[in-house]
Amino acid sequence: MELGLSGRRALVTGAGKGIGRATAQALHTAGARVVAVSRTRADLDSLVRECPGMETLCVDLADWEATERALGGLGPVDLLVNNAGVALLQPFLEVTKEACDTSLAVNLRAVIQVSQMVAKGMIARGAPGAIVNVSSQASHRAVTNHSVYCSTKGALDMLTKVMALELGPHKIRVNAVNPTVVMTPMGQANWSDPQKAKTMLDRIPLGKFADVEHVVDAILFLLSDRSGMTTGSTLPVDGGFLAT
Repeated sequence: MELGLSGRRALVTGAGKGIGRATAQALHTAGARVVAVSRTRADLDSLVRECPGMETLCVDLADWEATERALGGLGPVDLLVNNAGVALLQPFLEVTKEACDTSLAVNLRAVIQVSQMVAKGMIARGAPGAIVNVSSQASHRAVTNHSVYCSTKGALDMLTKVMALELGPHKIRVNAVNPTVVMTPMGQANWSDPQKAKTMLDRIPLGKFADVEHVVDAILFLLSDRSGMTTGSTLPVDGGFLAT
């Protein structure tokens, strides 16, 4: 299915690893002009070696002022993938201020800031656009030791809906993807315990965790005109977890 992404300029945050990296690579392959954002220069350098011509920005999105400076001269963007995120796992009774501050800064506040900057540019140009926020099934279900993570992803889902409501009149669509555990380095680190993994797998009708490509395919569909009447949605990529 032709997605029509060629020639469009796409910004992908958290592009150094995992879902973000694979999304940036897939968009590059599809002919999009990709701007990859990561806080880790080495990850960006290796990405450019794999995808010559890709633009990069190295910035910690938890730093509002640094993000403002880094993205201030970005230029026109047609597609945005807000993928950057952190998962700091602690029992509820041991949740720290630092975990709250960092998680809210990256998982929610940075999405607001980057999306504002991109959307304002789209509106000023009178150009339509598409934004995809990478959320989680944890926005819908409580998971042990995920108090802050579940809370930030729940907030991200509602932010997605409000963005869709307010940006729709400007022909800007906003959707989220809500994956189950994905076998990225972060997913492998957090779910390497076989007993812990079994408790989750037993609740997934398809009986497996997601591969990165499953999530990337959903993101590309939501960025494309093939989903031209879809906005404000939270799309599960969860093997049926949320159906149980």
